[in-house]
Amino acid sequence: MTRLIQACYYIMSPLRIFSILLLAVSISSCSIFGGKEDELSHTKNWSAKRFYKEAKAAMNDGDYSTAITYYEALEARYPFGTYATQGQMDVAYTYYLNDEPDSAIAAANRFIRLHPRNPGVEYAIYLKGLVNFNRSLGFLDRFVPTDQSQRDPGSALNSFKDFAELIRRYPDSEYAPDAQKRMIYLKNILAEHELHVADFYMRRGAYLAAANRANYIVEHFDKTPSVKPALQLAIAAYFKLGKEDLAKDTYRVYKMNEDSGVFVENSKELPEDTIGRQIWDYLELDKN
Repeated sequence: MTRLIQACYYIMSPLRIFSILLLAVSISSCSIFGGKEDELSHTKNWSAKRFYKEAKAAMNDGDYSTAITYYEALEARYPFGTYATQGQMDVAYTYYLNDEPDSAIAAANRFIRLHPRNPGVEYAIYLKGLVNFNRSLGFLDRFVPTDQSQRDPGSALNSFKDFAELIRRYPDSEYAPDAQKRMIYLKNILAEHELHVADFYMRRGAYLAAANRANYIVEHFDKTPSVKPALQLAIAAYFKLGKEDLAKDTYRVYKMNEDSGVFVENSKELPEDTIGRQIWDYLELDKN
């Protein structure tokens, strides 16, 4: 009986259980990563230059998944050097092309953090703005829904901030003109979003909130097409609130601007996205 108890204890001892679990995890890890290694088995003797050139070729051919795999393998096997640095930037752009915005922004942020003085930082910041700009188009295209809670301007705001950072840090950047055009477009859209919110409050009888939102547009989104309807909405809201003096003062401001012709006409010309590819050509390392 004693020997039986000892045997059971040996079988169920914590050390024995831990060993079994460790073996299971090891087997599982092999099955998970084995596929990746098998996929890269043909690259066993590749140099850093070969990895980079193959990744760049795959990206140019539209095989983004393969390009990403090669760029990541390049950094894993050759973490230092010119090719690894350029690959870190390239993979961010490839993620963008592969419709993986979160990964693209994460890769761009990582590049900026690791190489703060690298000339590619300009493009990394611009790329972040471009990624958020295109991600915001879903919000822009769905601008008509009646419930303002369905409209999230987060990506548009992030894009605006990214482009603003680029212009602040690199005012003479070759990417600055395109960034400025996109900022104007985004500013118009964000102002229109605020106008929809003000109208939402107005239609539900929250006249003070509507007036405050309209005034916010006038103060923070000047030179946008939304200023004129914002002033009109504020006038109507003040009359609804019984604040005739404020309504008349706002009307005088409205009339003065209308007579002087300073109101901006409604325009939403979208910059061409082809600029992204044109600018990227400037960074091709294999042409150096």
